[in-house]
Amino acid sequence: MSHTAVGAGRSLSREREKERAVPPEPDHALYIFGEVLFDHFPDGSAILGGAPFNVAWNLQALGEPPLLISRVGRDPQGDAVLAAMRRWGMRTDGVQRDPERPTGRVNVKFVDGEPGYDIQSDCAYDAIAAPALGTCSALYHGSLALRSRTSARALEAIRASRPPLVFIDVNLRPPWWQRDQLQALLHRAHWVKLNEAELRELAAPRDAAAAALMRQLLGDYALDGVIVTRGAAGACLLAAEGEYHEVAPSSSGAIADTVGAGDAFASVMLIGLRRAWPLSLALQRAQAFAQQVIGRRGATVADAGFYRAVCASWGEVH
Repeated sequence: MSHTAVGAGRSLSREREKERAVPPEPDHALYIFGEVLFDHFPDGSAILGGAPFNVAWNLQALGEPPLLISRVGRDPQGDAVLAAMRRWGMRTDGVQRDPERPTGRVNVKFVDGEPGYDIQSDCAYDAIAAPALGTCSALYHGSLALRSRTSARALEAIRASRPPLVFIDVNLRPPWWQRDQLQALLHRAHWVKLNEAELRELAAPRDAAAAALMRQLLGDYALDGVIVTRGAAGACLLAAEGEYHEVAPSSSGAIADTVGAGDAFASVMLIGLRRAWPLSLALQRAQAFAQQVIGRRGATVADAGFYRAVCASWGEVH
């Protein structure tokens, strides 16, 4: 099996949520599942985000148009989400409207300069309904939206179609995750991305070397690969065949905002896996793109020229 092979034959649950959303077009391949929300700051400003939304936004501009499967409220914030997606050229038929629950919200507070996050419960993305499935050749999801049974069942319906690439972006936000649930998801994944603290939370012993914990995670869950982001130290990757790579950030470039760096990194790694880039190249490009994003304010960039320049640097023009 090559390093981009994504495994087959994993046993998946066939349980499906009875409520159905508007069917996506049957020929769509790349599904992004999870939360859309607004980060609300003490100064009254609100910024559109959520890891799956950020990844979908980046993919759209980098030549891999996705189908975002999420849910927003029938409120002004939900209208704003859909309007932003349309302006960006994104499909919106995978985004459901909830007549009762509000669009996702996170209240951001600062204590001694450090941000704290109050993630609101019972938001629209907690009630994502299972879509009528087309052909899903790749599935990206995180862990936050799975805090509710309804959204978890919707994800299971997608996974039951056995997408050949399942990429999990771990995001452990206490108290909104359950170890047993996440372990079950990892058993049926192909690639997982997480930071070093999350790696030590999920593998043992926590004081072991990161490389040993990565090998353990690979073996315990029969993964094709593990990617660990390490902040200012860069990132590393270990594939099932033993292929290992590290990348360090370049010394140049100002940091304006680190929010969205992990989502930017995941976007390019997902592209690399889909396009069968050599793993070392995918890792380098993911790190470079994350560095470019943190040079700008916000988790995403609303400048198509920025993304065209990235594609051109890869020798690919969209």
